[in-house]
Amino acid sequence: MHILLITVLLTMERVSMGSAEHWIPVLIALVLGSGLVVYAKQKLNKKNQELLIHIFAIGISLTVITFHLHKFIFETYDVRKDLPLYLCSLLGILIPIFTWCRKYWMYEILVFWIIAGTLQGIITPDIATGFPTFDYLRYWAVHLGLFIIIIYATFVFEMRPNFKSVFKSFFALQVYVLGMVVINFILDANYFYLNQKPKSASLLDYFGEWPLYIIVVQLILIPYFLIIYLPFYVVQKRTALKG
Repeated sequence: MHILLITVLLTMERVSMGSAEHWIPVLIALVLGSGLVVYAKQKLNKKNQELLIHIFAIGISLTVITFHLHKFIFETYDVRKDLPLYLCSLLGILIPIFTWCRKYWMYEILVFWIIAGTLQGIITPDIATGFPTFDYLRYWAVHLGLFIIIIYATFVFEMRPNFKSVFKSFFALQVYVLGMVVINFILDANYFYLNQKPKSASLLDYFGEWPLYIIVVQLILIPYFLIIYLPFYVVQKRTALKG
């Protein structure tokens, strides 16, 4: 009875930074992600490496789709806030396209979107209800799953971004943002937090109020992407020097 009461109380609360509900999934993902990479590189041939991560990606996509179907059928579904149009949710549905096609131009875009976007989501989770709610499980499956996939592509498929990839990813993001501006206007919505900051603590809290935080984010995106690219650049330079 006491355990049931504690569980109910946990699920009623928004997940807070630094709580067990925050860091335990991250630790699990670190172990799972590194394990998948090591196993794929040491034990699997190329065909099975591709199949493993594609099945993993399908699992993420089905999780997002099932979550939205469940919410649509059994709960109140509000198209102004519940559509899977936030970047990570949208990528969660579409990611099997990348793991199936494995096109380099897709990787160029996704490596920056996923690392930049999921790190924000992992460090400052925006989850209204805690474990073991569907929303909680869906959130971590998407954010941590996408991160595992891009790391897998980097180390198992040996894909690497180049300097031009930074700008390709940036301009592709502008297309997505413009699409969200139109949808937000039509639905009176707040997808991609273009009209209002998230309720939970986030890095946007340091960038001022609307619309200042949007301008600041746009200004720092390319420097941020360049920071993400820096480790790839250093490794590539060292490899070239050794070669």
